[in-house]
This record gives sequence, structure tokens and C-alpha cells, in this order.
Amino acid sequence: MTLPSHESVAAAADRLLRAMGADRSDGDQLARTPITGRSLGPAGSAGDLDAAVERAATAFEVWRTTPAPVRGNVIRRLGELLREHKDVLGELVSIEAGKIRSEGQGEVQEMIDICDFAVGLSRQLHGLTIASERPGHRLMETWHPMGPVGVISAFNFPVAVWSWNATLAVVTGNPIIWKPSDKTPLTALACAALFRRAAEAEGAPDDLLQVVLGGADVGAALAAHEGVPVVSATGSTAMGRKVAPVVAARFGRAILELGGNNAAIVAPSADLDLALRGIVFSAAGTAGQRCTTLRRVIAHRSVHDQLVERIGAAYDTLPIGDPLADGTLVGPLIDGGAHDRMQAALEAAAGAGGKLVVGGERVLADEAPDAYYARPALVAMPAQTDIVRAETFAPILYTVAYDDLDEAIALHNGVPQGLASSIFTTDLREAERFVSSSGSDCGIANVNIGPSGAEIGGAFGGEKETGGGRESGSDAWKGYMRRQTNTVNYSTELPLAQGVRFEI
Repeated sequence: MTLPSHESVAAAADRLLRAMGADRSDGDQLARTPITGRSLGPAGSAGDLDAAVERAATAFEVWRTTPAPVRGNVIRRLGELLREHKDVLGELVSIEAGKIRSEGQGEVQEMIDICDFAVGLSRQLHGLTIASERPGHRLMETWHPMGPVGVISAFNFPVAVWSWNATLAVVTGNPIIWKPSDKTPLTALACAALFRRAAEAEGAPDDLLQVVLGGADVGAALAAHEGVPVVSATGSTAMGRKVAPVVAARFGRAILELGGNNAAIVAPSADLDLALRGIVFSAAGTAGQRCTTLRRVIAHRSVHDQLVERIGAAYDTLPIGDPLADGTLVGPLIDGGAHDRMQAALEAAAGAGGKLVVGGERVLADEAPDAYYARPALVAMPAQTDIVRAETFAPILYTVAYDDLDEAIALHNGVPQGLASSIFTTDLREAERFVSSSGSDCGIANVNIGPSGAEIGGAFGGEKETGGGRESGSDAWKGYMRRQTNTVNYSTELPLAQGVRFEI
């Protein structure tokens, strides 16, 4: 496959930014595209975090008292702008994150979907009325905004995960301070431009969204800032180990979406045609750079070898190259570091007795020496070794055989991470067991689909080293609000709870 020239990619990025009204000024923060591995030029300067927090705090004083349905109008307007700019923002995602065109478009569609969800939510921020033991009293729960919400996002979903947080935080009454990945600053500038237009159209405070560019030092400062009561951080488990104690030490609230080591159990009764399609997309999509990427197949011994052969044949046909070209299914790794980690993991797997069935090699290096394209790798393992239990953020799929369902579930749960999971089976008992309390220990458990591709509406997140956070659906909105218990005495008496008497 022929890759585009770097000049054409850079020109496209400029054109797309202008189409969204983004201000791309000179500065010390640089953008880069994994398509060619080269720089796209400046993206602006690192922001003053203290000043951003101060501006957000001022906006909070207005926004916290704005009726929730009125707040929802800003998100409704944002959704309209995203529909209008879906193609251009999706293309920019592909340029900066390396996703194939349909995945870039799909990420923007996910933003549109969460806008729809949040607009409806703005009229459904329900509390509770609770029966009081005291006559003439009403007991209830109400929910209130927290204050500026910090969002630290990762390169692999540069806009969707921000929107999960931003839309819910805004309708619940909170300003946003966004620290995007330093690998994807241009998409953040584009989203900020669209958000500003939406806020201005609805008369919302100018400083409802702050974007602060920079690296890990800026993220660390955001996590530590006393003026940011909620910090939502998406990234590796190693990053979460740094963020969580810092936020906890100041009694802030952390919403963590961290590593995943997601598996699919393939039972003897599985529809192998269905399983094959689900496995290949989940394992090779986004070049293996999703937190929900399928990294382990735990297949019954009666179907293991046949399944491995079929996956290997499918991998051999995957078109790799320019993510914006028609027909491409696997784009580039984000950078050379990702490629090095992939090769190190493959060496470790071989040292543990793994057999490389197909893939793993770098491709298109002659055309793009600064970019890193790799063929997805399939490795048959004799057991679930340490390298299989570790998350490598690259397209490596390990397979392990099992003999009975108890063994399969033990293998499945025998990793430190707990994000997404799946089973392929036509046995109702196996399916129900997998989603029961004695089955998958992950935050997401699927039957007859792969672990990746979550929909808006269901809470997204996981357990163990995944961090326990929940975003994007269900009652995740509560993460951005504080609960208050209210007792109202509408009588002329003053009875005390639990029958306590205190007469004066």
C-alpha cells in the first residue's frame, strides 16, 4: 500500500482545523501524525493551570445555579455541531491517532450519542424521597455540582472519552479542565473550538471549558490541584498508580479508566464463524491500541487448533497502511515506543514457550521510516504466563487451551486487570454462568460479541487494576455530583430520631 506524502497529511490537518474554527497558534507544544511519524507543527503553548482553575471556579459560580435543562441546551448545541463536523473531526482523529477512517468517524458518532444521552439526563437528575420515622418530617436526597472537573485523556480515544466526561459534567453543573494526551493536541483544540461555539450560542460562561496542553507534569499538577474536586483519568495502570494516591491525599474524587487485558472464552458449542469475526475485530482493530482490545483467547481444547488456524488465515489478509485509504483495516502504532514494547513482548512470549503463528513484523518501513506499522501477531501459548498476564498496548493476541468451564473462568479472571470480557457459546447455562457473580470479574461481560465496542448508555469501566471508574452511561453522572441528605420538619414539634429525649 502506498502511504500519503507527509505534506499532504499536514495540509489536511490544517484544512480540517480551519473548518472547525480551531485556533492553532505557535508555541512549544508540537503535534505529530503516526501516519508518517513526522511533526505537524506547533499546537500552542502549555497553559497556566492555576489560571485555568481560577477561571473555571468563576464559571462554576454561574453554572452551578443554572437550571439543569438549560445546561443541557449547551450539550444539545454541541451535538448539532458534531453532526455538522463529523467527517472533518473524524478525519482529524485518523490523522492524529492513526485510526482507520470508519473508526475515526465512529469515535465522533460516540460523541454525538453521549450528547443525546446527556441532554435527556439534564431533565432526569433524580434524588430520593425517603420515609422518615418522625411525624411531620420529610427525608430526601438531593444532588449538587462538585466544581471544576479535571479530565486527563489518552491518545487512543482522543475525543470520545473526553466527551463522556465533559457532557455529563456540564449537565450536572460543573466546568471542565481538559488535559489531552500530548500525542493528540490538535483534536483537543478542534473540540474546544466547537464547544466554545455551543456555549456562546446558549449564553453559557466563556470559561466553561479550559484546555491545558502539556505532558505528564501538567497531568500530575492537575491531579494535585486543590481547586479540582474531581479528576477523571484515562490511561495505563502505571499512570493510575500515580494519580490515585495524589487525588486521595487531598480527599478529591478520582474516576479511573486504566489498563485492560481482555479475554474471550470460546466454548465447544460456539459458532466459530461468529467468534472469528468478533475476535479479529476486537484484537486487530485500532492496531490493538484500545483499552478493550482482545488480548487473550481461551479456547476449548476441542476447537483451539482449528480456531488458531482460522484466525491466522484471517490475519494474513488484513490490509495494513494508510488509515484514511479505502479498505485499510489496520493503521499505524502511535509511535516507536509502542513498536519496541510489542517486540519485547513477543520475545518474552517466545521465551515462555509461545509459538508465533503469524505476524509481529514491522511493515512499510521503507516508505515511512519514522512511522511504525506492524502486522498483528497471533501467539499460541502453552499456559497463561507472566507476559500473557501483562497488558501490552499493541496488536498481540495470545491463545490458551482449556478443558472445562471452571478452568476457563479461572484463566479468564487470573490477570490483574478487570475491564472487558466475553464468551462465545450457544449453551445457555455457560452464558448465564459467565455473567453471574461466579463468572467474569470484569466491569463489562459480553456474550457472543467481543469485548470491544461499548455503547453509550451502559456504564463503562472495570475492576481491579482497571481502577473501578464508571463513565458514559447508567448512573455515571453521580461521579460528578455530591449527594446531600435533607430533613425538613414541617410540624410544630421536634421529635428526635431513635426515640432520643432531650427536654429543656
